[in-house]
Amino acid sequence: MAEVKSDIEIARAADKKQIQAIGQKIGIPSEHLLPYGHDKAKISAEFIKSVKTNKDGRLILVTAINPTPAGEGKTTTTVGLGDGLNRIGKKAIVCIREASLGPNFGVKGGAAGGGYAQVVPMEDMNLHFTGDFHAITTAHNLLSALIDNHIYWGNELGIDIRRVVWRRVMDMNDRALREIICSLGGVANGFPREGGFDITVASEVMAILCLATDLKDLEKRLGDIIVAYRRDKSAVYARDLKADGAMAVLLKDAMQPNLVQTLENNPAFVHGGPFANIAHGCNSVVATTTALKLADYVVTEAGFGADLGAEKFFDIKCRKAGLKPAATVIVATVRAMKMNGGVKKEDLGKENVEAVKKGCANLGRHIENIRQFGVPAVVAINHFYSDTDAEIRAMKDYVASMGEEAILCKHWAHGSAGIEELANKVVALAESGSSQFAPLYPDAMPLFEKINTIVQRIYRGSEAIADKSVRDQLHAWEHAGYGHLPVCMAKTQYSFSTDPNLRGAPTGHTVPVREVRLSAGAGFIVVICGEVMTMPGLPKAPSSEKIFLNEMGQIEGLF
Repeated sequence: MAEVKSDIEIARAADKKQIQAIGQKIGIPSEHLLPYGHDKAKISAEFIKSVKTNKDGRLILVTAINPTPAGEGKTTTTVGLGDGLNRIGKKAIVCIREASLGPNFGVKGGAAGGGYAQVVPMEDMNLHFTGDFHAITTAHNLLSALIDNHIYWGNELGIDIRRVVWRRVMDMNDRALREIICSLGGVANGFPREGGFDITVASEVMAILCLATDLKDLEKRLGDIIVAYRRDKSAVYARDLKADGAMAVLLKDAMQPNLVQTLENNPAFVHGGPFANIAHGCNSVVATTTALKLADYVVTEAGFGADLGAEKFFDIKCRKAGLKPAATVIVATVRAMKMNGGVKKEDLGKENVEAVKKGCANLGRHIENIRQFGVPAVVAINHFYSDTDAEIRAMKDYVASMGEEAILCKHWAHGSAGIEELANKVVALAESGSSQFAPLYPDAMPLFEKINTIVQRIYRGSEAIADKSVRDQLHAWEHAGYGHLPVCMAKTQYSFSTDPNLRGAPTGHTVPVREVRLSAGAGFIVVICGEVMTMPGLPKAPSSEKIFLNEMGQIEGLF
């Protein structure tokens, strides 16, 4: 086998076109691109408004099985499929999320695809990119500063400092900041109170940016953020602190989608980045809806497994934005099937057909779950060199036994040439008109019933369990007029349960709800389950230890 280049080596050797040429391919004039260097640009709000009356293309969701340390390649498949659709003559745009610095320097690595199915410039995308995350962090923390400043200068709004619910954020994994005491140091520094940090991708400001339709909608949603409660438990909003205008100013440029390109010089919109295990896991509505006005096909992804990302894509993003997906691709690998079947990571290179068959239960559950939303699905087997013909056959046979098709995809090694079969299948599914998309639950369903519906129908658990205080809080929000909101489950990505070590397709487990948070501006209720943290920590040996500049000043170790 020839020497395999690393993702960063492949990305560095890319033959990139000027970003204006990429914009021209999809009808964006150069005057409506704000360049950040030669290979990335923001798309103007004026242009986005000008195409709103265009006919929509077809929306394709790429999701996956529950992630394992073996790797699945969901973003790689998203990018590869976009290239594949362009290869077979369709006008296609890829829409993915921006990468968070926390996991880049922690354990997960970058988020630009891999092999010969990548979006470039890969280094920029995985680092500061166009500054969107910094703008979101700053807007969020401006609101935090205004809360404590208001309390310091007399607290005219009557904020109960025991009931400040707005936390601070930063775009890094730092467990030491999860729970803090702020305003220590005496009278000059204000009134001490408990606080804490979440990671930026869990910020409600991030969710608002990704769900807002334009700057006016953005500012309204920012004003709707609940930051605290008074002693009588009435809500204090960001607009009460006159924070919404300044926050919108900080987010003015961040609201514009970013245009970049794949290795094959096809257009990609990269915008927004809420995590799927602690937030809603989808790229921005503005990027997706704009792409739909410019292309025959838009290929987008939703984070982690279909139990999280796809469920939130359907129940939150599609519900809120009126999107109707035409088809779904479920990404799986032979290696991940073996791991779900009980094989250790160090033994994945050995053929084990029985383990593949056993592990397919996880894939089968996701296929069944996607059917509940009425969207046709196809399975993409993301190929690894160690896969054997017998193992691939076992996967294909299993999927066929469920009435669906699994297609072997070699885009990582061969780019669009390795994924033509999947591209043709996706076109056939999308053009068949068989999608009968509907969310899992109606708006009018009580909040705790919505949680239970997801637990029972998607996770196959027996029930959600919660303390009386959690149930009372949900009832209070219903009485306050928030009962129509969807729920955003914050849960481990590694399992259908809340136990990250329970792989496969468990049933009958309970799902403990630890906390609920109202994101009134974003328009959903965050439901924190089990031990999942909204501020991750770094592993014992973080990825940052292997990231450095070489003698030529080039980045090494970044994926």
